[in-house]
Amino acid sequence: MPETLGVGVIGAGGIAFRRTIPAMLKAKNVRVVAVMDPTDVEKVAETFRIRRYYSEIEPLLADPEVEAVYIASPVYCHLEQIEAAAEAGKHILCEKPLARNVEETKKAVNICRRRKVFLQEGYMMKFHGAHQMIKGLIDEGRLGKLVYIRAQLSCWYPPIPGAWRQDPRTGGGGALIDMATHLFNLLEFFAGPIRRLVALTGNLVHAYRSEDASTILAEFKAGTHATIDCFWCIPDEASRTRLELYGSAGAIYTEGTVGQSVGGKAEGIFGLGSAGYDAAQSKDVVRKFQPLPFQKINPYQAEWEYFAQCVLDGRAPEINGPAEILRMAKLVDAAYTSARKKAFVSV
Repeated sequence: MPETLGVGVIGAGGIAFRRTIPAMLKAKNVRVVAVMDPTDVEKVAETFRIRRYYSEIEPLLADPEVEAVYIASPVYCHLEQIEAAAEAGKHILCEKPLARNVEETKKAVNICRRRKVFLQEGYMMKFHGAHQMIKGLIDEGRLGKLVYIRAQLSCWYPPIPGAWRQDPRTGGGGALIDMATHLFNLLEFFAGPIRRLVALTGNLVHAYRSEDASTILAEFKAGTHATIDCFWCIPDEASRTRLELYGSAGAIYTEGTVGQSVGGKAEGIFGLGSAGYDAAQSKDVVRKFQPLPFQKINPYQAEWEYFAQCVLDGRAPEINGPAEILRMAKLVDAAYTSARKKAFVSV
C-alpha cells in the first residue's frame, strides 16, 4: 500500500494559499503533486515548490500522479469540478460550502457514489485541539446535562467588486452559508443533531446582495439550546470569536478557537450542580474557572491526514463525509427557509 496520497489542488488562491496548501505540505501522508488555478498559478507553484502546475482543470485530472483533488475554487464552480474529478476517478476533498443549495449537493454526492470515489467537505474546526478536548469532556459527563451553547464567528467584509461571496447567485448566500455552517458542523459534533431552528438574516451595514448578518436560535434533539451569531459587518478587532458551553455541572469558555487558528485559549469550571438554591443570588462572586490545556493541532493538517488515510485505507470518510455533507445542506436550507418565513423550521 502506498504511504502517501498524491493530491492536485484545484483553486490555489484564497484559503488554499493561506492555510491549506501549507498544511498539506506538513501532512505525513499527503504529497502535493500539482496545482491548478486560472491566474498566477506559476507563482503559487514556485512559492510552495510544487513541480507541476496548470491553468485548466483537464490536464490536472489527466495527471497520473494525482490520486485525489482538493477543490478550493468559488462555490459556483464546485459542482462542475466535482463531477469532472469523479468522472476521472479522483477522490475529492472540497471546501465548504460544498454547493450553493440542496439540489447541487445531492448531485455532487450521487455522482461520487456512482463513480465510487470518496468525498469529504472541508469543515476543519472539529479537528482543532481545543474542540477535540471539549468533545472529550462532554462525553465524560464533566458538564453534566448540556444545556446551552453560544458560538460566535464574525468578520469585517466590506463590498469588493466581483467578490463571489457577496452575491448569492455565485456563493449561495452570505454570512449564514459561509460562516454559520462552520458552527452548525461544530455544534452538532458537541451536542448531536439540531431538531429545529429559527434564523434572522439581513443587510445591516453592507449593501451587497448576500446577507451580512445572521443570528440563529437552535434546539437540539437532546434538548440543548444554542445561539449562533455570524456577521460580515463587525470589525475583526471587535469580535473575540467566543464559544461558550453551559451544562448542569459546569461550563467551558473559549476565545480564538473558532476560526482558522491553531491556538486560542480555553477555561472551564466543573463539579457543580449539587448545591441547594441560593436565595441571595449574588452575581459578583469570584468564579473559579481553570485554564484548560489542549494540544495545538493545525486543523487543516489534521483534516488532510484524516482524509488521506481514509483513501489509502480504502474506507469512506465518516467525518464530514456524504451523510454530513447532505446534513449541512439541509440545515442551510432550513435556516434560509426560516428567515423567509419568520418561523421555526424543523430539520
